[in-house]
Amino acid sequence: MTKIHEISPARISIEDVCNIVSDGTKLVLGEEAVKLISDCRSYLDRKIETCQEPLYGITTGFGSLCNISINSDDLSTLQSNLVMSHACGVGERVAPEIVKMMLLLKVQSLSYGNSGVQLSTVQRLIDFFNEDVLPVVYCQGSLGASGDLAPLANMCLPLLGLGEVLYEGEIQPAARVLAIKGWEPLHLMSKEGLALLNGTQFMSAHGVWAAFRARRLFRNSNTIAAMSLEAFDGRIEPFGPQVNAVRHHPGQIDVAADMRELLAGSQLIERRKEHVQDPYSFRCIPQVHGAVLDTINYVSAVLEDEINSPTDNPTIFPEDDIIVSAGNFHGEPIALPMDFLAVAMTELSNISERRIYKLIGGTRGLPSFLVAKPGLNSGFMIAQYAAASIVNQSKGLCWPTSCDSIPSSQGQEDHVSMGSNSATKLIRVVDNTARVLGIELFTAAQALEFRRPAKSSARIEGVFTHFRKEVPFIDVDTVMSPLIDRSVKFVEQCTL
Repeated sequence: MTKIHEISPARISIEDVCNIVSDGTKLVLGEEAVKLISDCRSYLDRKIETCQEPLYGITTGFGSLCNISINSDDLSTLQSNLVMSHACGVGERVAPEIVKMMLLLKVQSLSYGNSGVQLSTVQRLIDFFNEDVLPVVYCQGSLGASGDLAPLANMCLPLLGLGEVLYEGEIQPAARVLAIKGWEPLHLMSKEGLALLNGTQFMSAHGVWAAFRARRLFRNSNTIAAMSLEAFDGRIEPFGPQVNAVRHHPGQIDVAADMRELLAGSQLIERRKEHVQDPYSFRCIPQVHGAVLDTINYVSAVLEDEINSPTDNPTIFPEDDIIVSAGNFHGEPIALPMDFLAVAMTELSNISERRIYKLIGGTRGLPSFLVAKPGLNSGFMIAQYAAASIVNQSKGLCWPTSCDSIPSSQGQEDHVSMGSNSATKLIRVVDNTARVLGIELFTAAQALEFRRPAKSSARIEGVFTHFRKEVPFIDVDTVMSPLIDRSVKFVEQCTL
């Protein structure tokens, strides 16, 4: 049975967005959203007829052309020209699932009745979403202020019968697909082009997807770390409730509790240890993983505020008879947190790589590079190299793009967030983190075999058994890349 999500002013969560996009849910406009959209459009039409003052982007040009008034007969042409001229996206194509999120988030943003669009325009965006007609959008071109102008223009071109769409697995001219569907190209009215192009839906969609995946990877990272700790013959004391509660950080306390639960009943963790301390990459799991969790929670909260807001300009308040030209399209509120999340996820991969390094080091009774006959076999030597290379790349991506600004539009737009670049590189960092965690799981499972016949906890042994159905023990050297790929997919697709 097809799931239905009703678009309304009610708050939508990151999990809602990702589930709606992934499980084939269809969108419908709720009665409240229909009324808000219709009332705002009617108010704007009346305002244009009676107002003697220029209304930015409605009866004037855009950006530094804001002082040029537009004849009433040309207001529609002004909006379609805006969409065409701003469709300057370049680079790689945005992933289809993120484009679909962009459509959903744009509909949500327009549903609050502060944007002045026609009901038919919002409905056509819903049609594209429901029928999986996904505009071709490119990763580069937005400055993250005045909204995501270039990518949103490419997203909205097909509404006019222009540009390209991905439909039934093939990139096709939008005009052809509109004809197949029996959809007439939209005729934009005043303000509509600006409402469609202003906004942070490119940044937000990337941020939502990254935050959703980051949380899922984080949950698995604790399980993988616990398996590594067991394989390294680590100590349980650093995860005790008292030592973690005394520092007060919520993430640290949660991670320590999670580790205690993961290791409950383990023969390995309970046996007598010859060493007094573990290296930081094991001993400080609550502190480092906990800080990552706190960051994920913070960034997710900021992103949820963003996706539950109208972010175009001007903003219209029909009940107050106010049209405000301001800056709610500016991406700084999410650009800074997305840069922060990139740092946090890089740290998660960084400490993961350090545990890999320790596991292959030939200490604590483990063979060098985790093979029975090192020398003849290189074992996991280069798996660690690969992880280190990936972490190095992520560290380079941690330079915050939000601390840069390049003026545009002849200086009218003199400070921008560069949040779109924060968003796209965050996706790369999250991808990289999944790869490193996959290599750690691959390594930890290998190392755990050398502790037999002693057993870990029921939780860890369950994950180990499940993993072994996908990735075998390495007895002698073999081609590692396919096994690493399977390990990464396992981490990304399973709840450990």
